[in-house]
Amino acid sequence: MKAMICRRWGGPEDLKLEDIARPALTARQVRIAVRAAGVSFATTLVIAGKYQRRPPFPFAPGTEVSGVVIEADPACKRIRIGDEVVAVLDWGGLAEEAVAHEVNVFPKPKNVGFVAAIQLAISYPTSAGALTWPHVLDVQRGQTLLIHAAAGGVGMAAVEIGKVLGATVIATAGGARKMAFAKSHGADHVIDYTADDFRDEVLKLTNGRGVDRVYDPVGGDVFTQSLRCMAVEGRICPIGFAGGTIPQIPANILLVKSIAVMGFNYGYYVGWSPHDARLEQADRTFALMERIRGWCEAGQCRPHVDRTFRLDQAAEAMRALLERQVTGRVAISMD
Repeated sequence: MKAMICRRWGGPEDLKLEDIARPALTARQVRIAVRAAGVSFATTLVIAGKYQRRPPFPFAPGTEVSGVVIEADPACKRIRIGDEVVAVLDWGGLAEEAVAHEVNVFPKPKNVGFVAAIQLAISYPTSAGALTWPHVLDVQRGQTLLIHAAAGGVGMAAVEIGKVLGATVIATAGGARKMAFAKSHGADHVIDYTADDFRDEVLKLTNGRGVDRVYDPVGGDVFTQSLRCMAVEGRICPIGFAGGTIPQIPANILLVKSIAVMGFNYGYYVGWSPHDARLEQADRTFALMERIRGWCEAGQCRPHVDRTFRLDQAAEAMRALLERQVTGRVAISMD
């Protein structure tokens, strides 16, 4: 089979399209004929050797796929040959076939195509878990939710889910095109962070009260300024540091405003941490994915992929992400 292979730490240009042997199938795993694969900022960190997990060389990067199950270990209980699915992988997604553990494979919504469905592997459950699980943001109807980087993959998903939950969504995005994109996915208010001080705009929109919840994939000064436009007893969830800087939390603001910081790493629940928790968390992740599938089939969530590329164009897809040329996500299509 063909796959994009990484043989040394480097950039997108170091990946090579190669013919390799099919990956072996082990206990409770399924083999998927890949129809589409996701490319994310995390993918670029993995091939650079800068991610928390380092696959052994040589490997195919990519952790999100959609496709059709063509082989299943007899011990598999939920997934059958012929099922159309989305799957979370440890790596190996940028290939014609991929192998995944059954607990990381989920039914694809009937009304979502294979390309758009790659959003459902990581982006949507990251946002859904952070927004709905009680120990994280636990967004309630009537609350005000501030979402940063709302034109990105997880940000767009958070906008849609925030509206499903009944929140008033304030989104930040950079430039007119990305603002329009966030608005089209349901944001009540959109702030251009390249032109306005979002902190001042948020306080104006909330009549000085501040927001109840903050979803932050950016980090750095965005996190710090978010604390200053939050309501008393608010919650803020950092889910990444796309801005490149890990913030130092001013604990005095947390104390004065009774604010809680709730970190969230969806990767832990699908087996990406030193303690592989995918089996013990399987019921929880399956329930979350079923909830997302219901929202999609009801038309409440509309996964969006901005651009598609062929498998041999994976490096170009990564550069489009790194140069911030896209809204939503990019995907590799095998069709």
